[in-house]
Parts: sequence; C-alpha cells; structure tokens
Amino acid sequence: MSALAKASGALKSVDYEVFGRVQVGGEVVSVLALIGFSHYFPNQYTEQEAKKLGVVGWVKNTSQGTVTGQVQGPEERVNEMKSWLSKVGSPSSRIDKTKFSNEKEISKLDFSDFNTRY
Repeated sequence: MSALAKASGALKSVDYEVFGRVQVGGEVVSVLALIGFSHYFPNQYTEQEAKKLGVVGWVKNTSQGTVTGQVQGPEERVNEMKSWLSKVGSPSSRIDKTKFSNEKEISKLDFSDFNTRY
C-alpha cells in the first residue's frame, strides 16, 4: 500500500468526462485544451492540478472533442479534483458540464501517478 493510501483512510475512484470550450485569442477551440494537451496550451493543467492535490489516475482527449479520465485518491482530495474539473479547468476555459461515473470506494490505488494518455 502506498504512503498516500496509508495516510488518507478511505480511498475513492471516479471516472469523468468534461464537455466545453476554450477561448484562445478570439478563436474558440474544443475542450481538449482543458487538459493542456493541444498546441494552444503546452502545460498540462489537469495533470498539474492532480499532482498538486496528490491524486493519481489519467486524462485523455476523445475523438468526440471531450476530455475523459479517472481520478483516485483520498476521498477529500478526489472531491477537490471533481470540483476543479467541474468549475475551473484551464485558463480561459468554459466548462459546459462534467459527467462523473463509476464513483466507488477502493481498497488500493491502481496507479502510482497522474499522467496524460495518448
């Protein structure tokens, strides 16, 4: 069991999908820029926020123009990440909605870090 799991008590896992747009210099681009994976935002905002909060999992662009992923960690930290995914996102983003699914308590983490999948 990781130090994160030992120190935190209850662990939680949740899948997510983010729908929205990002305004870039007068041009509206898809929500893909929310994770910082496009040429518009070289920094990976979702990955940075997850690491700052101490959660693990992954984030990925979809062919439908949304961002999907999974977050795992202490329940309080996962809830903070859910809030960020729903309300904040990257600079200049407009999040229309975020869908959460498969939310459950877990006994151990399936990941050791948070990263971007391609």
